[in-house]
Amino acid sequence: MRVTHVITRLIVGGAQENTIASVRGLQMKPGMEVNLISGPSPGREGSLESSFNDSPGTLTIFPELVRPIHPWKDVFAWRRLTQHFHKERPDIVHTHSGKAGIVGRFAAARANVPVIIHGIHGPSFGPFQGVLANWFFSTAERSAGKITTHFVSVADAMTEQYLAAGIGRREQYTKVFSGFPLEPFLSAKNDQTLRAKWGIGSNDIVIGKIGRLFKLKGHDDLFTVAPALTQRFPQIKFLLVGDGPWRNRFEAHVRALGLTNHFIFTGLVPPSEVPRLVGIMDILVHLSLREGLPRALPQALAAAKPVVAYDCDGAREVCRDNETGFLLQPGDLAGLKERIGTLVGDAALRQRLGGCGQIFVRDRFSVERMVDDLYALYLKLMAKARR
Repeated sequence: MRVTHVITRLIVGGAQENTIASVRGLQMKPGMEVNLISGPSPGREGSLESSFNDSPGTLTIFPELVRPIHPWKDVFAWRRLTQHFHKERPDIVHTHSGKAGIVGRFAAARANVPVIIHGIHGPSFGPFQGVLANWFFSTAERSAGKITTHFVSVADAMTEQYLAAGIGRREQYTKVFSGFPLEPFLSAKNDQTLRAKWGIGSNDIVIGKIGRLFKLKGHDDLFTVAPALTQRFPQIKFLLVGDGPWRNRFEAHVRALGLTNHFIFTGLVPPSEVPRLVGIMDILVHLSLREGLPRALPQALAAAKPVVAYDCDGAREVCRDNETGFLLQPGDLAGLKERIGTLVGDAALRQRLGGCGQIFVRDRFSVERMVDDLYALYLKLMAKARR
């Protein structure tokens, strides 16, 4: 079975890590020939293209496949993908992300690919963007949905949003949790040497946040509640893992608040370093206003760290209120301050919630389970296509 995955870019991010793990895992299955096409990955978010350095021929970069709407480049990307599919004759094309999902599916249909799958890692349309962009992507998703054989959602919330928008039928959707290597998180330790490297004392309470330093990720809400929290709990340190276009703005904001000693910006770190950083956290917060199912939540829970999250998209499917953490309505700053304060002041509660979360994640988020579920789905869809 020949399978080609297509993604817009391979920056450091959850959808990208998911796609890479899927490709690498599926390559190990019997009878599978799997490759990946991506657009370029410029900017401060970093690149995961080196993940395939040991597998020549697996990854192909198409410079025309860019994230912003760009009519000429989009047409060129569609034509090149169509030509590629005509030549290589994949049995399945599995697309990921907004732009690659739309352009890639139309190219696959043009090339008469038997099975066309789209992976929904997060919504490509919604109130988080401008009216024109929202109209374009929702309209394009409905059009592309008509030529899509099947959808793979990382969360039930994504399935419901797409069905509500008139995209596909319920029987066309399968949920596959975004798996990741569990062991590094299950065995993550509170490494005092690593704490010292980042200026964190042994008695400090570390509130972690993992994500791009950009809009819609909720950093501003954290900055808003930080002054009151640090005044009440001077031992608090905020550890912000990641980089992005708004880093300078965020650092300036922290300086203006007089909280430089309480905020630590790690900058871009490779995915392999994330488990060690989660290990020195006591609490993880996730305040994004646009996410399919944020990998940071199950990763923190795998390390037995309680979470505080906004009830956005698929977050509630892992952040179970008062079971694995605390779930809040987006923008509930009073609740955010209260819940973080409660966890900071109660080590036993942190241990209980984190322990429950670890049990929940261990059974559901292994990369092996994700790959097995995808492989089974591929076999099912191909058998149906050959009838």
